[in-house]
Amino acid sequence: MDVLWQYQFRIILLGDSTVGKSSLLKRFTDGVYSDVADPTVGVDFYARSLDIEPGVKIKLQLWDTAGQERFRSITTSYYRNSVGGLLVFDLTNRASFEHVRDWHREVSEHVLPHHMVFLLIGHKSDLGRERAVPREEAERLAAALGVRYAETSAKSNSNVERAFQMLTRDVYELMRSGHIATRQGWDGVKSGFNGKILLPAEEQAAPESKCQC
Repeated sequence: MDVLWQYQFRIILLGDSTVGKSSLLKRFTDGVYSDVADPTVGVDFYARSLDIEPGVKIKLQLWDTAGQERFRSITTSYYRNSVGGLLVFDLTNRASFEHVRDWHREVSEHVLPHHMVFLLIGHKSDLGRERAVPREEAERLAAALGVRYAETSAKSNSNVERAFQMLTRDVYELMRSGHIATRQGWDGVKSGFNGKILLPAEEQAAPESKCQC
């Protein structure tokens, strides 16, 4: 049987309403963009696979959360079962940037004693003339939170693929180093058909030889 994927990572998108989380996901998963988007109600689900390196395919389960406060009790239940999070703000909306720390703190508290791998995303980079958050300030926030930073545009398809690859590779490298592992009852990371892909070569069992004497 062919291996469809070696690991599945559950990723959640976080941020205020209208920052463009759904547009990012639709561009990444379907390759499409629409100027008209209905607000997310509760949580929406998307999926796509990435070849993170030769012979290693990662399936991404992507959860789009509603930014409105009235849906917060629904979305918080998804925090604990996610290994990674995209913290998204709108580069033209100063308030959405200032709320990033609140989103980061809320999620981090819900996943204790475990940790989530984050990537900070400044979205709508195509609207340069309306920019309200300088890149240097966003980079300082990312450094303060201990995360990486990228700027994206679903409309112009700028850095969308790269952003998801960055987060996926960060999670994968932490798995390789042993800092993240599959856990019973946790859906953040699941093994596919081949659970040996991260074992060092010397740990692979050598085939038994039969004595010919």
